[in-house]
Amino acid sequence: MPNLIQTQNLTFTYHAAESGALGTPSAAAPVLREINLTIQRGTFVAVVGANGSGKSTLAKLFNGILLPSGGKVYVDGMDTLDEATILEVRRRIGLVFQNPDNQIVSTPVEDDVAFAPENLGVPPAEIRQRVDDALKAVGMYDLRRHAPHLLSGGQKQRVAIAGVIAMRPECIVLDEPTAMLDPIGRREVLDTVRRLNAEHGITIVLITHHMSECIDADHLVVMSEGEIVMDDTPKAVFTQADRLTELGLTVPPTTALLHELRKSGVDVPVDALTINACAEAIYKTFP
Repeated sequence: MPNLIQTQNLTFTYHAAESGALGTPSAAAPVLREINLTIQRGTFVAVVGANGSGKSTLAKLFNGILLPSGGKVYVDGMDTLDEATILEVRRRIGLVFQNPDNQIVSTPVEDDVAFAPENLGVPPAEIRQRVDDALKAVGMYDLRRHAPHLLSGGQKQRVAIAGVIAMRPECIVLDEPTAMLDPIGRREVLDTVRRLNAEHGITIVLITHHMSECIDADHLVVMSEGEIVMDDTPKAVFTQADRLTELGLTVPPTTALLHELRKSGVDVPVDALTINACAEAIYKTFP
């Protein structure tokens, strides 16, 4: 598959005034160091790391909200440092933030989803089609005339995702979109993200601190102190539970259970990530 996003020796440093508390100048320290990462079109990539590892900064660099201090970010071959193409970069890469209230700007729901296409100068008839298609894609079409503030957290986040979809991006980067949601809201958002990737071919970059959300990803990127320390399939990454613990991270509950069984001398595989796969592995060990 062709590359959609590629970084080359990417570094980023916030300006001193931005680094200090309440704007107080402080020594600037690099947030990202020599990041080399390739994301292929149509894939589902998860990014994890402890707080302060640089995950959210990387997300903002993908669509040009932030620009590299050093190195390069290419989106479909376009350099984000090129002012002539930055708007096209932002059309290709949609960004969904942690708090949906920060992205919802209009009422009712359908007007909010229409906001971005209107600002892009999309013709009204096409806006109507884009809004309907986006709301159907996230399962919110029946609530299109509702006020956003009356929706649940998961529903609000799905509206925020619909607003990005209406821009017709090739990739959606989600920066910890489930962090403020209850389990039901988390499931709604994750089901939506997986469906957009599987059925619509939209490239997904999911930044999360919930390890169980990474199980279905094609690739799992682990960050620590501004660097990429692991980049492989979820199965390959989660078999290195001790290494993840050293980085201040956990593994999915299924993997944790299998690792404990292995430590107790039970010969079970440690790469069964889903509940069904884990149950089957244990069943085969204790028939």
